[in-house]
Amino acid sequence: MKFKILFFILFIYQCSFGQVETTINGDKTSSKKNTYTQFDLVVPLKGNKNRGESYSDGSENNNWFVPDGIGAKFGYGIHYNKWIGISANSGLDFYSSYKLVATPIFTNFRLSPKIGNQSRITLQYGIGKSFAIGRGNLQGTYQKGSIGIETAEGICLFIEGNSHGYKVNNSIDKVYSINVGICLFNF
Repeated sequence: MKFKILFFILFIYQCSFGQVETTINGDKTSSKKNTYTQFDLVVPLKGNKNRGESYSDGSENNNWFVPDGIGAKFGYGIHYNKWIGISANSGLDFYSSYKLVATPIFTNFRLSPKIGNQSRITLQYGIGKSFAIGRGNLQGTYQKGSIGIETAEGICLFIEGNSHGYKVNNSIDKVYSINVGICLFNF
């Protein structure tokens, strides 16, 4: 008999446990997401050694810079009001002039003050390590700096300079590049 009464009480309790919460004149505070992801796609540029020369069809080569590869990076971080942020990033960079594929792993610091209602100027600085793929134990200190214009949708067009901190073969200079790119932020 005790078992039946206990079962009946639990059954009634289970069926009647429901509530509707109504807030009258209360503040609705939405939980803000304070993390973000970013994806960069860049094209390294190098000076055009053949500028001023003529092509076989008679036209002249007037380009100051030519593409020198491609790069892609992905990052995940935290931010405060899209204004300041820090993220952990990694990716791949390919440089055709160096015949090199590099993997940078770095921390990225982001500063994005508003310059209009819907736009921001985005300054980024990254520092970490860079590893050359297929080149033995070739590694160095990776650094990058960029400046760009960001829209309200999280699309940023930027110019970037980076250095991988090591030399390839008998190159006099360390591996570096000036890039133009697009970045997609997801807040």
